[in-house]
Amino acid sequence: MSYVNGRVVHDADSHVMETPDWLMPFAVTEHVDDVRLSSRISAGIEKLLAAAKQARTDTDAFSKATENPIAGPKGWSALGASDRDERAQALDRLGFSRQLVFPTAGLAPVHVAKDLESRYAASRAYNRAIAAFCVDPRLIAVGHVPLDDAEQALEETKRAIDGGCGAILILSGPAGDRSPGHPDFDPFWGYLSDRRIPFMLHIGKGTMTQPEAFHNNGRKRAPDLHGGGENLRFCDYVMLWYAPQVLLTALVYDGVFERFPKLRGGVIESGAGWVPDFLRQLDLAYVSFSKHDPYLRELSLTPSQYLRRAVKFTPFPREDVGRMIQDAGSELFLFSSDYPHPEGTTDPLERFERTMPDLDEAAKDKFYRSNFEVMMGLA
Repeated sequence: MSYVNGRVVHDADSHVMETPDWLMPFAVTEHVDDVRLSSRISAGIEKLLAAAKQARTDTDAFSKATENPIAGPKGWSALGASDRDERAQALDRLGFSRQLVFPTAGLAPVHVAKDLESRYAASRAYNRAIAAFCVDPRLIAVGHVPLDDAEQALEETKRAIDGGCGAILILSGPAGDRSPGHPDFDPFWGYLSDRRIPFMLHIGKGTMTQPEAFHNNGRKRAPDLHGGGENLRFCDYVMLWYAPQVLLTALVYDGVFERFPKLRGGVIESGAGWVPDFLRQLDLAYVSFSKHDPYLRELSLTPSQYLRRAVKFTPFPREDVGRMIQDAGSELFLFSSDYPHPEGTTDPLERFERTMPDLDEAAKDKFYRSNFEVMMGLA
């Protein structure tokens, strides 16, 4: 029996754990050095990879240790973390019908690129690499396209989708010096809409965190979420949803959802407890400002109606999903495991189920299955 125990479950958030040379076979010659991950992945990862490889030589022990991968080792030591054939084995044991696959460190060269040419070259290498990892038909590669340049963004989007990517990740921030809702980007949004390819927002570059000056609070800086120094801390966590709210507000106000009614998207690993109030605040602002704002009067729907139609959200396993659904509706939220990242916990299904004792099976099925299918254009 698989982890999902017979239920149809689609996983809206998983990751590949890239090795230092992961991108290099997919880069054009003149940009090979630009996509080297060795300096961006700590030396300790090599030891983890070697230990994981050694553990797999003991067939019986390996089989026992991976009966339920989600409760087993995490990160680079997890089953299928960086090996695509192992990921198929992990899916067999987990039982997820489909799984979106995001990067862990693979976009670092994109974010530190010295110029636009290097940035789009690094994006192209990443898109090729993630598509090559997702050969199992249950895996959906999430490509990435920088929106710095509207024409190059459209071309790279076409390459990524034609190359096998099934969703496009964008940063939760400005598109260069413009809003993502600027008319220059209409060909980009229109292409996604026409091809039924969703856009994705995900925690990472562009996510708002506590301003650095607040770190100067007269105390030694505390360890992060996992006891180290590179991940989130308490004051960062409570800001995760600010950037998605800003971007989604822009897409509503700039008329993107009005012009492209078939456009779909997901807000992944940014929590979702904030969503019910965000929808209410958007509509309150709409009522308050539409009397004098001609752009608001051009909208045929309220802001919350656009988002209910177009966007899905993944709660964290420790959030009260049942309460969210009762408050905002069952059409908004998605299951996610974050596998093999430790933030997904060793039993996300149980944690979510614990909050949904009063929901009927139809509402649960939307959370686990059909909302994902709507977002991905499968329904």
